[in-house]
Amino acid sequence: MDPTDRKQFNKDLMALAVPLALQNLLNALVGASDALMLGRLNQNAIAAVSLANQVSFVMSLFNGALIGSFAVLIAQYWGKKDAANARRFLGMAVRYASMISLIFFLLAFTIPDKLMRILTPEPDLIRIGGEYLRIVSFSYLFAGVSHCFLMMMRVTHYAKMSLWISAVTVVVDMTADFFLIYGIGPFPRLEANGSAYSTIAVEAIALIICLFWAQRKKEIRLDGKTLFFFSKAYEKDAWKIIPGMLASSLSWGLSMTMHSFILGHLGSDATAANSVTSVAQQLIQCLTQGLASGLGIMIGQQLGKNHLDKARDYGERSWRVAFWSGLINIGLVCTVGPLVYVFYVLEPQAKGYLLFMLIYSAFYLFALSYNAVFTCGVFPAGGDSRYDAISVFFATWCFAIPISLLGCFVFHWPVLAVYAVMCLDEIVKVPFIRHRYNRYLWLKNLTRE
Repeated sequence: MDPTDRKQFNKDLMALAVPLALQNLLNALVGASDALMLGRLNQNAIAAVSLANQVSFVMSLFNGALIGSFAVLIAQYWGKKDAANARRFLGMAVRYASMISLIFFLLAFTIPDKLMRILTPEPDLIRIGGEYLRIVSFSYLFAGVSHCFLMMMRVTHYAKMSLWISAVTVVVDMTADFFLIYGIGPFPRLEANGSAYSTIAVEAIALIICLFWAQRKKEIRLDGKTLFFFSKAYEKDAWKIIPGMLASSLSWGLSMTMHSFILGHLGSDATAANSVTSVAQQLIQCLTQGLASGLGIMIGQQLGKNHLDKARDYGERSWRVAFWSGLINIGLVCTVGPLVYVFYVLEPQAKGYLLFMLIYSAFYLFALSYNAVFTCGVFPAGGDSRYDAISVFFATWCFAIPISLLGCFVFHWPVLAVYAVMCLDEIVKVPFIRHRYNRYLWLKNLTRE
């Protein structure tokens, strides 16, 4: 890549990655604000809500995989300047996401206590989490559709609009949390349930803004004809990508739920420390996620234009991006970690766990930068969605999870030993990325003439 192309690459990447990273940061702050305010109440509140949110997390795995699959196709068609077909795939994404959201709403609303018992045996956590889950389930009905439109904004160079929506939702969430969790002014003190009500408000407002915005954009407007458009050929195109994306998303996401399951059976101290660490990791990795998404969009658009050589150059440049992203993650751990450690009110044992988990996160997040950039950005951009599922299956389900389960339930290892093994999967996957990259299975134009 010559200096001029390199300069343009960096400019285009920053134009996409910065708004996307900031949006990821703001979205993480929504979860962080809940955790921060609940963390000032008591340990059981933050642990119960963290476990209950595993239900919405699993829902997001299905919706994320489906929406991400359509994003690959939309990015390529948008690069080809074919807005009509891009809208058709948006309509398909909305239909799929709505069905998934409805299923999870019915489960969380009707059997919240049963879902909580899967995650923890502790009665207090089941009671608090069950009440929270029944209320927050209504937010699921809004989230799936709004996420489709937010995806459309990102891949069609309206990333700044999605950033603005995220900023509004953060302000609403923090304000509602403050008044409803603690019972400020005329509002009742709802504690964990207050966080659930604020989440409903946030998702409803996000959807309203998305729908209003979409109707003002002719190239993105979703009418009834587009929403219910059906074509076997288009469905076939989508389902070439969906299985791989769905398998990788579910494999990775269910492993995160398995982490919560294992730590939930190691006691509330381990659960609380892991909850806080997860919040810190989500905040720190926002830049990496933004870079991965930006690279995926840029490469996808070049592939849609049939500029394969340029897409290949972008792929080579991604190695440097991943390395510097990993170093930045380490620096952020050193900066954010001490602040997180001081702020949260935890038992002494949980504080000890938290310190180790934060230090270990530096290594975890450096490895994650490579995995995110390539398995979530470069590879899926051209339809190579299978590799992530394969790598997660072997590194996580054949290595990290079985050993962690044995350590927890059979050998009764110390909590931190179990945690260290659970997080080895991201590190184990890194050496195999280059081999997959060099096969160039990701270098494909997926559009129809």
